[in-house]
Amino acid sequence: MKKLFSFPNPVNDASARSVALGVVAMSLAALIFNQAWLLIPLTYGFLARVATGPTLSPLGQFAVRVSGPRITRWQKFVPGPPKRFAQGIGAFLTLAATLTWLLDSWSVARWLLIPLLGAASLEGFVGFCLGCTIFGWLIRAGLVPEAVCVECGDLSARYARAGITQS
Repeated sequence: MKKLFSFPNPVNDASARSVALGVVAMSLAALIFNQAWLLIPLTYGFLARVATGPTLSPLGQFAVRVSGPRITRWQKFVPGPPKRFAQGIGAFLTLAATLTWLLDSWSVARWLLIPLLGAASLEGFVGFCLGCTIFGWLIRAGLVPEAVCVECGDLSARYARAGITQS
């Protein structure tokens, strides 16, 4: 049971970006075609990924087994805890949007999808994880223990791998 409710660490960035592109596609479809019911699979996917990583998420399974391994340019491994945190933000936004829609306010629910769409677009198209950045800030502020993700709190290792020298 413990293995089921775990999150991978590290995470293949190609798979994470593939999931983000799937979220972009579903969010855009919901907004453009006025299909509020798409909030249900979006919300389920985020909740499943927070709880079990890609294990119980159809989009996560597609990303890990099909699309992620085929996108060779994006192959790199990144820490898992900030990705789980980012999925948690997505779960919060989609759950709030779903509940708002169920309370008969699709117009408000649409506004909750816009920041999700922005963050998922940054992750999917550019490779910039906004949730991961916020997670790093929370570690540096002392609100999340550094032991949760040592690499996230210490940027010097990332800079060194990127060939950037600090002054």
